[in-house]
Amino acid sequence: MRLDDDILTRRGLAASGGGGVAGRTLVVACGALAREILALKALNRWEALDLQCLPANLHLRPDRIPDAVAAAVAAAPGGYERIFVAYADCGTGGRLADRCAELGLEMIAGPHCYSFFDGNAAFAARGDDEMTAFYLTDFLVRQFDAFVWRPMGLDRYPELRDQIFGGYERLIYLAQTDDPALDAEAARCAARLGLAYERRLTGYGDLEAALAPAARR
Repeated sequence: MRLDDDILTRRGLAASGGGGVAGRTLVVACGALAREILALKALNRWEALDLQCLPANLHLRPDRIPDAVAAAVAAAPGGYERIFVAYADCGTGGRLADRCAELGLEMIAGPHCYSFFDGNAAFAARGDDEMTAFYLTDFLVRQFDAFVWRPMGLDRYPELRDQIFGGYERLIYLAQTDDPALDAEAARCAARLGLAYERRLTGYGDLEAALAPAARR
Protein backbone atom coordinates (compact mmCIF):
# COMPACT_ATOMS: atom_id res chain seq x y z
CA MET A 1 0.00 0.00 0.00
CA ARG A 2 1.42 3.37 -1.03
CA LEU A 3 1.06 6.00 1.68
CA ASP A 4 1.08 9.73 1.09
CA ASP A 5 2.02 11.73 4.19
CA ASP A 6 0.10 14.81 3.05
CA ILE A 7 -3.06 12.72 2.67
CA LEU A 8 -2.48 11.05 6.04
CA THR A 9 -2.15 14.52 7.54
CA ARG A 10 -5.30 15.99 6.03
CA ARG A 11 -7.64 13.05 5.34
CA GLY A 12 -6.34 9.97 7.11
CA LEU A 13 -6.69 6.46 5.74
CA ALA A 14 -9.86 4.54 4.95
CA ALA A 15 -10.34 1.14 6.57
CA SER A 16 -8.04 -1.37 4.89
CA GLY A 17 -10.24 -4.45 5.19
CA GLY A 18 -12.37 -5.91 2.45
CA GLY A 19 -15.30 -8.29 2.61
CA GLY A 20 -16.65 -9.56 5.90
CA VAL A 21 -15.43 -8.35 9.27
CA ALA A 22 -16.45 -11.26 11.50
CA GLY A 23 -13.51 -12.39 13.64
CA ARG A 24 -11.43 -9.37 12.63
CA THR A 25 -9.97 -6.45 14.59
CA LEU A 26 -10.35 -2.82 13.55
CA VAL A 27 -7.62 -0.45 14.71
CA VAL A 28 -8.74 3.19 14.72
CA ALA A 29 -5.48 5.11 14.69
CA CYS A 30 -3.82 8.46 14.23
CA GLY A 31 -2.67 9.04 10.67
CA ALA A 32 0.84 9.65 12.02
CA LEU A 33 1.01 5.93 12.94
CA ALA A 34 -0.15 4.44 9.64
CA ARG A 35 3.25 3.39 8.34
CA GLU A 36 4.31 1.87 11.63
CA ILE A 37 1.10 -0.10 12.16
CA LEU A 38 1.12 -1.44 8.61
CA ALA A 39 4.78 -2.41 9.00
CA LEU A 40 3.99 -4.30 12.21
CA LYS A 41 1.00 -5.94 10.56
CA ALA A 42 3.21 -7.25 7.75
CA LEU A 43 6.06 -8.23 10.08
CA ASN A 44 3.81 -10.20 12.43
CA ARG A 45 1.38 -11.45 9.78
CA TRP A 46 -1.60 -9.96 11.54
CA GLU A 47 -3.92 -10.97 8.72
CA ALA A 48 -7.09 -10.31 10.72
CA LEU A 49 -6.28 -6.68 11.45
CA ASP A 50 -7.91 -3.80 9.55
CA LEU A 51 -6.60 -0.26 9.90
CA GLN A 52 -8.46 3.03 9.71
CA CYS A 53 -6.56 6.26 10.35
CA LEU A 54 -8.01 9.63 11.27
CA PRO A 55 -6.30 12.77 9.94
CA ALA A 56 -2.99 13.32 11.69
CA ASN A 57 -3.62 17.06 11.85
CA LEU A 58 -6.22 16.47 14.56
CA HIS A 59 -3.18 16.86 16.82
CA LEU A 60 -3.31 20.56 16.08
CA ARG A 61 -6.73 20.55 17.81
CA PRO A 62 -6.55 17.66 20.29
CA ASP A 63 -9.89 18.61 21.84
CA ARG A 64 -11.47 17.17 18.68
CA ILE A 65 -9.82 13.75 18.93
CA PRO A 66 -12.31 12.07 21.33
CA ASP A 67 -15.33 12.96 19.19
CA ALA A 68 -13.51 11.96 15.99
CA VAL A 69 -12.59 8.57 17.45
CA ALA A 70 -16.12 8.01 18.71
CA ALA A 71 -17.55 8.93 15.29
CA ALA A 72 -15.19 6.52 13.53
CA VAL A 73 -16.16 3.71 15.88
CA ALA A 74 -19.88 4.44 15.41
CA ALA A 75 -19.47 4.41 11.62
CA ALA A 76 -17.52 1.13 11.54
CA PRO A 77 -19.31 -1.88 10.07
CA GLY A 78 -20.91 -4.10 12.67
CA GLY A 79 -19.44 -7.50 13.35
CA TYR A 80 -15.85 -6.70 14.25
CA GLU A 81 -14.66 -8.97 17.03
CA ARG A 82 -12.85 -6.07 18.64
CA ILE A 83 -11.93 -2.44 18.04
CA PHE A 84 -8.68 -0.98 19.37
CA VAL A 85 -7.82 2.72 19.56
CA ALA A 86 -4.25 3.48 18.51
CA TYR A 87 -3.92 6.82 20.25
CA ALA A 88 -2.31 7.64 23.56
CA ASP A 89 -3.72 10.61 25.50
CA CYS A 90 -2.28 12.93 22.82
CA GLY A 91 -3.14 16.20 24.54
CA THR A 92 -6.79 15.38 25.26
CA GLY A 93 -6.35 15.78 29.03
CA GLY A 94 -7.85 12.38 29.79
CA ARG A 95 -10.95 12.96 27.68
CA LEU A 96 -10.02 10.31 25.13
CA ALA A 97 -9.51 7.72 27.87
CA ASP A 98 -12.90 8.64 29.34
CA ARG A 99 -14.59 8.28 25.96
CA CYS A 100 -12.92 4.93 25.30
CA ALA A 101 -14.02 3.73 28.73
CA GLU A 102 -17.59 4.73 27.92
CA LEU A 103 -17.40 2.77 24.66
CA GLY A 104 -15.66 -0.23 26.21
CA LEU A 105 -12.54 0.21 24.07
CA GLU A 106 -8.86 -0.30 24.83
CA MET A 107 -6.28 2.28 23.82
CA ILE A 108 -2.50 2.68 23.93
CA ALA A 109 -1.09 3.57 27.33
CA GLY A 110 1.00 6.71 27.73
CA PRO A 111 0.78 10.46 27.32
CA HIS A 112 1.76 10.64 23.62
CA CYS A 113 3.54 8.83 20.80
CA TYR A 114 6.96 10.13 21.88
CA SER A 115 6.52 8.20 25.11
CA PHE A 116 5.30 4.89 23.71
CA PHE A 117 7.81 4.91 20.85
CA ASP A 118 10.60 5.52 23.35
CA GLY A 119 9.00 3.02 25.73
CA ASN A 120 6.71 4.45 28.41
CA ALA A 121 8.89 3.25 31.28
CA ALA A 122 12.10 4.59 29.73
CA PHE A 123 10.48 7.90 28.83
CA ALA A 124 9.13 8.38 32.35
CA ALA A 125 12.49 7.44 33.90
CA ARG A 126 14.27 10.26 32.05
CA GLY A 127 11.90 12.74 33.64
CA ASP A 128 13.50 16.11 34.28
CA ASP A 129 16.58 15.24 32.20
CA GLU A 130 14.62 15.95 29.03
CA MET A 131 12.38 18.80 30.11
CA THR A 132 14.12 21.05 27.56
CA ALA A 133 13.88 18.58 24.66
CA PHE A 134 11.66 18.96 21.60
CA TYR A 135 10.78 15.62 19.99
CA LEU A 136 10.17 14.44 16.46
CA THR A 137 9.23 11.02 15.08
CA ASP A 138 9.69 9.68 11.54
CA PHE A 139 6.31 11.07 10.53
CA LEU A 140 6.95 14.47 12.07
CA VAL A 141 10.32 14.77 10.37
CA ARG A 142 8.60 14.20 7.03
CA GLN A 143 5.76 16.58 7.97
CA PHE A 144 7.79 19.18 9.89
CA ASP A 145 6.46 22.13 7.90
CA ALA A 146 2.84 20.98 8.23
CA PHE A 147 2.99 20.34 11.98
CA VAL A 148 5.60 22.76 13.30
CA TRP A 149 6.81 25.47 10.96
CA ARG A 150 3.52 26.68 9.46
CA PRO A 151 1.14 26.14 12.43
CA MET A 152 3.48 28.10 14.67
CA GLY A 153 3.64 30.92 12.13
CA LEU A 154 7.38 30.59 11.58
CA ASP A 155 6.97 30.71 7.81
CA ARG A 156 5.47 34.20 8.17
CA TYR A 157 7.13 35.48 11.33
CA PRO A 158 10.55 33.82 11.69
CA GLU A 159 11.37 36.15 14.56
CA LEU A 160 8.98 34.08 16.70
CA ARG A 161 11.41 31.18 16.68
CA ASP A 162 13.45 32.32 19.64
CA GLN A 163 10.34 33.26 21.60
CA ILE A 164 8.71 29.86 21.06
CA PHE A 165 11.79 27.67 21.34
CA GLY A 166 13.94 29.76 23.64
CA GLY A 167 13.29 27.38 26.53
CA TYR A 168 14.39 24.32 24.56
CA GLU A 169 17.99 23.15 24.28
CA ARG A 170 17.90 20.18 21.90
CA LEU A 171 15.77 18.39 19.36
CA ILE A 172 15.59 14.63 19.90
CA TYR A 173 14.63 12.60 16.86
CA LEU A 174 12.99 9.37 18.05
CA ALA A 175 13.65 7.28 14.95
CA GLN A 176 11.38 4.37 14.08
CA THR A 177 13.57 3.41 11.12
CA ASP A 178 17.29 3.57 10.41
CA ASP A 179 17.03 5.97 7.48
CA PRO A 180 20.00 8.27 6.71
CA ALA A 181 17.78 10.60 4.68
CA LEU A 182 15.39 11.12 7.60
CA ASP A 183 18.36 11.54 9.94
CA ALA A 184 19.74 14.30 7.73
CA GLU A 185 16.33 15.97 7.48
CA ALA A 186 15.84 15.82 11.26
CA ALA A 187 19.25 17.49 11.71
CA ARG A 188 18.10 20.25 9.35
CA CYS A 189 14.92 20.66 11.41
CA ALA A 190 17.04 21.10 14.54
CA ALA A 191 19.16 23.71 12.81
CA ARG A 192 16.07 25.59 11.66
CA LEU A 193 14.92 25.75 15.28
CA GLY A 194 18.36 26.68 16.59
CA LEU A 195 18.59 23.53 18.73
CA ALA A 196 21.28 20.93 19.32
CA TYR A 197 20.54 17.65 17.58
CA GLU A 198 20.26 14.14 19.00
CA ARG A 199 19.01 10.97 17.34
CA ARG A 200 17.65 8.01 19.30
CA LEU A 201 16.73 4.84 17.41
CA THR A 202 13.62 3.58 19.21
CA GLY A 203 12.04 1.33 16.61
CA TYR A 204 8.37 0.81 17.40
CA GLY A 205 8.79 0.91 21.17
CA ASP A 206 5.65 -0.16 23.04
CA LEU A 207 3.44 0.03 19.95
CA GLU A 208 3.87 -3.62 18.99
CA ALA A 209 3.12 -4.88 22.50
CA ALA A 210 0.02 -2.67 22.68
CA LEU A 211 -1.35 -3.93 19.36
CA ALA A 212 -0.45 -7.60 19.65
CA PRO A 213 -3.25 -8.79 21.98
CA ALA A 214 -5.90 -7.17 19.80
CA ALA A 215 -4.33 -8.20 16.50
CA ARG A 216 -4.00 -11.91 17.20
CA ARG A 217 -7.00 -14.09 16.57
